[in-house]
Amino acid sequence: MQKNKPETIKITSEAFNLMALFQKVTGAMARDCIIDNKVGRVIFLVNNGEMGLAIGKNGQSIKSIQKSIGKTIELVEYSDDPKQLILNALDSKYVNDVKINEKSNGKTTATIKVDSAKTGAIVGRAGRNAEKARLIAKRYFEINNIKITNE
Repeated sequence: MQKNKPETIKITSEAFNLMALFQKVTGAMARDCIIDNKVGRVIFLVNNGEMGLAIGKNGQSIKSIQKSIGKTIELVEYSDDPKQLILNALDSKYVNDVKINEKSNGKTTATIKVDSAKTGAIVGRAGRNAEKARLIAKRYFEINNIKITNE
């Protein structure tokens, strides 16, 4: 039922340069780099199992990159499974369930169920966590919309 991943994901030269810097500083491989100028951050997708390497001891690798580029760095562990990738983009300990539905109009929506007390933590300040999950889900799985609901 879910759509296949897009054939190609375009990486700008700026993103490619950031990925090279990321790899040089951390030793971890960045699969992708999303520059989110709306909130002044760069989101790196790292290979499964390389999160610790990417962060560095006491977060030193990330702090070093943030200092050199002047933007907040956020990391998401990559997964081929759309539900898992969305969980990885959010704080998965607060998520009860992720359902992916394709509507008759061809649009795909992910519905994320959370406890009402944890909705704010999932959405994030000014919606930045939800937006990060939406950017990644759309880029990799053509999921057009993410809904966050309470049980």
